[in-house]
Amino acid sequence: MPLWKIYHPADAYSAEDKRDIAQAITSVYGRVMPKFYVGVVFEAVSPDNFFIGGEPHPRFVRIAVDHIARTFQSDELKTAFMSRMSKLLATWTSERGLDWEIHVDETPFELWTIQGHFPPREGTEDEKRWMAENRASPRTHS
Repeated sequence: MPLWKIYHPADAYSAEDKRDIAQAITSVYGRVMPKFYVGVVFEAVSPDNFFIGGEPHPRFVRIAVDHIARTFQSDELKTAFMSRMSKLLATWTSERGLDWEIHVDETPFELWTIQGHFPPREGTEDEKRWMAENRASPRTHS
């Protein structure tokens, strides 16, 4: 699962913007994992509740991402991913005059279930089935 938490000014994004952002993020991951793994949460923050360096910052977007389904195997992959996401997000951040930052945490795969099912390992037949069905089902790793 990647879980994206996007903290943003209350007036920054319309419902259509949020859907477009979520679909753009999902399209990146959907090439290598089931799309239903991808979660995106938008949290509107009022101007008096977002501080950077101890001062209010009414035009700031903070993105926190949890990765569990996959981890980066090299520094090159980390850099490529971050560059790709920076370009993808520019439409909704820097091109709108918003300051922003993003970070990614990686959590151990073994500490994750969906509907009580342990997700299948990367590249397995079970994972391919989950991708095709776009849902969790029982037969997975233990």
